Amino acid sequence: MSLKPQHALSFDVEEYFHVANLRERFPMETWEGVSSRLDVGMDRILETLKRHDARATFFFLGWVAERRPDLVRRCHELGHEVASHGYDHRFLWEVGRDGIEDHLARAEEAIMAAGAPRPVGFRASTFTLTDETFWAMEALAARGYLYDSSIHPVRHPVYGMPNFEPGISVVETPAGPVTEFPVATFRCFGRNWPVGGGGYFRLLPGRLHRAALARLGRPGALYLHPWEFDPEQPRVPAPLMKAWRHYLNLDRSQPRLEKLLATFRFGTMREVLGV
Repeated sequence: MSLKPQHALSFDVEEYFHVANLRERFPMETWEGVSSRLDVGMDRILETLKRHDARATFFFLGWVAERRPDLVRRCHELGHEVASHGYDHRFLWEVGRDGIEDHLARAEEAIMAAGAPRPVGFRASTFTLTDETFWAMEALAARGYLYDSSIHPVRHPVYGMPNFEPGISVVETPAGPVTEFPVATFRCFGRNWPVGGGGYFRLLPGRLHRAALARLGRPGALYLHPWEFDPEQPRVPAPLMKAWRHYLNLDRSQPRLEKLLATFRFGTMREVLGV
């Protein structure tokens, strides 16, 4: 009998030109004209997971699922969970209350058309489920989502709910409950520190990151992106801090993921949550 995973590993499936740090350089209307590099990161990720016999959740943008149904099918056929990252990587306050239904539905339709089951998990672009957009929880419940992983309980200039429960919890809405699995944080010096992945995964020393996960005391939700496994991606002009966040230590993602998978038992979000 296999042991239950200690932590959940997830990947937000989006192109490098979708990310918030480069959005001024790549407005949405230019996306079709930019060459895809998604295969570079996805191949490396899927091969690494296979070597370590690990499973993960892949939060697909509907925009990507429409154009790369083969990647959706590949993840599903390899035993990974396919979940929703929304349709087009807009922040939730840009989607708005009036647009959330269509935003969710378009992503669901693209994922199912590609051959995966209807998604039951959601992650908002750039963790923009905040106090101001908490109305999205009711929309998720109404569409039958079992869990969300959009809340990052840290202080950040764009997102964050620093006072939100950092462990797994249930959010009650008028449309029903949604289980919230926030991005992993480590409590120290009276505040939550980000250890869930992304730029923090590349910034923190590997030993420190793994030590924090080992002392977390609860299951953690970790996230990465395919573009983080593509250090050869084009370098484009961007504001200094945003460029630093995006390009920092891209060459370290692969070896650090290898060490993580060798140190902890990872599974999908659904496996860890038991839903």
